[in-house]
Amino acid sequence: MQFGQVENPGEIDFSLPADAKETAKVLKTNKENDFKAYVGCAKWNKTDLKGFYPRGTKDELVYYATQFNSIELNATFYSIPNRQQVITWKEKTPENFRFFPKISNTVSHFRRLNNVKEPLTQFCDAISNFEEKLGMVFLQLHDNFKPKDFDRLKTLVEEFPKAIPLGIELRNEEWFTDKKVADDIFELFNKHHIANILVDTAGRRDMLHMKLTTSQAFIRYVGANHESDYARLDDWVNRIAKWKKEGLQELYFFVHQNVEKASPLLSAHFIEKLNKALGLDLKVPRMATDEPTLF
Repeated sequence: MQFGQVENPGEIDFSLPADAKETAKVLKTNKENDFKAYVGCAKWNKTDLKGFYPRGTKDELVYYATQFNSIELNATFYSIPNRQQVITWKEKTPENFRFFPKISNTVSHFRRLNNVKEPLTQFCDAISNFEEKLGMVFLQLHDNFKPKDFDRLKTLVEEFPKAIPLGIELRNEEWFTDKKVADDIFELFNKHHIANILVDTAGRRDMLHMKLTTSQAFIRYVGANHESDYARLDDWVNRIAKWKKEGLQELYFFVHQNVEKASPLLSAHFIEKLNKALGLDLKVPRMATDEPTLF
């Protein structure tokens, strides 16, 4: 994942900002005590996750699902899968596994939310075949999709199928720097139970707005292949523990790196710390070889 990459990550202030005031209010309204955490990588491709798979692995997804309980499914961004493909993926994974597919770039980038009923219906019809293994779909908008197009976003949110959980990642800085715009987005997402996705990446600290709009936290973490990656994850464990006390119900945390091959290393560190801090029992993934390093 090259988005937000910088030449000198050691010069970046990676400290997590304070929570937006709305976050505590949203979490406080939740009365449930059950908590679920899903942690995974962005892909299961053997080439990208070099050193993760044992020699002779014949089906990468089958093995991946023995180590992780979820996947941020970026493949659906480039091509809408058909029904049978989704069923095949679903049947290769255990009962507790969850998929988090990205909405097609036809919707987000090429048509920019204009006249998207047909491709969006095709996408939703396909991914609905994940059934109970569908975690949440997410819409990642282009960097240059700005608040001037708020009405398009509002229409999509209002018309999106309510049976399918949705998260949205806004990338243009104007969504965060203009207070009125930020307030309007919070109100829209909160009203329609849309997760406001957080992105932690070196070159775009503005996207770390810390404003949760639901009792689910969807976090896309981008390591910098730098020694600071571990400390950053420790900070996230502390913040998540705080949110859990305040009422967080579900965590969706996906680990990326500029060089993806060592993403499982970071994931293992994060899961170990999360298990200890929150009293969870998530499986800690293991590398098949010692080859990958962070930097």
